[in-house]
Amino acid sequence: MSKGRDFSSLPLGEEMLHNLQKLGFSEMTPIQAQSLPYILQGDDVIAQAKTGSGKTAAFGIGVLSNLDVKNFKPQSLIITPTRELAEQVALELRNIAKFRHNIKVTTLCGGVAFGPQMASMRHGAHIVVGTPGRLLQHLKKGTLNLETIISLVLDEADRMLDMGFIEEIENVISYAPSKRQTLLFSATFPDEIVNLAKSIQKNPISIKTTSTESANRVEEHFYKTPSSQKFTALMKILSRYKPDNAIIFCNTKNETKDIASHLRERHVDALAIHGDLEQYERVDVLVQFINKSCSILVATDVAARGLDIKELAMVVNYNLPRSLEDYTHRIGRTARAGNEGIAITLVDEDEIEKIEEFKRENSIAKEIDEFKIEKNFALTPKNVTLVIEGGKKNKIRAGDILGALTKDAKIDGGAVGKIDVYDKQSYVAIKKEDIKKAYEQLKNSKIKGKNFSIWVLE
Repeated sequence: MSKGRDFSSLPLGEEMLHNLQKLGFSEMTPIQAQSLPYILQGDDVIAQAKTGSGKTAAFGIGVLSNLDVKNFKPQSLIITPTRELAEQVALELRNIAKFRHNIKVTTLCGGVAFGPQMASMRHGAHIVVGTPGRLLQHLKKGTLNLETIISLVLDEADRMLDMGFIEEIENVISYAPSKRQTLLFSATFPDEIVNLAKSIQKNPISIKTTSTESANRVEEHFYKTPSSQKFTALMKILSRYKPDNAIIFCNTKNETKDIASHLRERHVDALAIHGDLEQYERVDVLVQFINKSCSILVATDVAARGLDIKELAMVVNYNLPRSLEDYTHRIGRTARAGNEGIAITLVDEDEIEKIEEFKRENSIAKEIDEFKIEKNFALTPKNVTLVIEGGKKNKIRAGDILGALTKDAKIDGGAVGKIDVYDKQSYVAIKKEDIKKAYEQLKNSKIKGKNFSIWVLE
């Protein structure tokens, strides 16, 4: 097997190689270099690599390369633990799939209406990405048929076990042909995963790149903090470091809501994400955080996996994580792609002994008393998000929105941030000082010859 880092060393078509180059895939990451040769020749693979190491592209390139595009039936099923991860995987697959026309990637996740998913499946799909519960619903209703599946992927398999999905996963897999390729990818592989692999894979190639990947440059701090003073401690930390953005992890939904509310009362811009949010609410929250229209995301572990946040300055564990795996995934959100990051954990007095499980050689234990909250301290984002009530269904592209802002509204290109186009809505980040002008101009102008409702997401 070739261990070269150049994608051209693989048996990929010219169109695929050209598209990967356009997407910025200059060379393979370790997990891609070691797994893709086996995936492309049809072997089963169980692969362990760190968060942010390129696992999605590894199995995505393999799955897409083996498709029969003329056969408009499901040929690959990718199972993920959360809606957020499913959407992120689908997005990356669609980008890679641009090397060839008419490749359809469909997501089937809970939390959204069943009817539109059923209608979408009637028109066929090459690749289905979904969560176990919703996939099982479609299988039982007959709206999803796996008889034509040639590859099955479990992404973040360990997390699915943590979330109690094992029975549903086994049930979903029972609908798939026994003759297939099965790929397991995750950052950690406890014994339960190894046992699952034995039951669903055939002579898998085992790959582990965590020891060869460069270590994340995360500065880890632990602070002994009485429960009654935790929020004050959090404010001291934010005041001390003033992170551009940060995720604060909590163990319960109610705590995320309370902390986000208290932060806003103290002039720290914060939004909460948890399992009770509707899908459109989750999208609104994540778009604002990722496009820098919100400084702080307060989250349960639903956000610990699969979020594509390339530049995250800080992670704060408001509660001690339930396991070392959860700790690893939480702090793995920061210091990605060679950046540096800070991970801070607040520890109750009765949890001091437990932190030995999480502390590493470079961990730093400090007293929070040495920090002070600055007078008039505030954390506010530089951007505000505009929502356009039109999207892919209206043939809108990011370039159309950028053109409407820079040419028609005369907004400087540097004031326009990330643009996200979904099926029925589009989101664009605008610098605060330009938001009023952008809103007024777009409200009274057309995009692709049509008028769309425009509003500010707050």
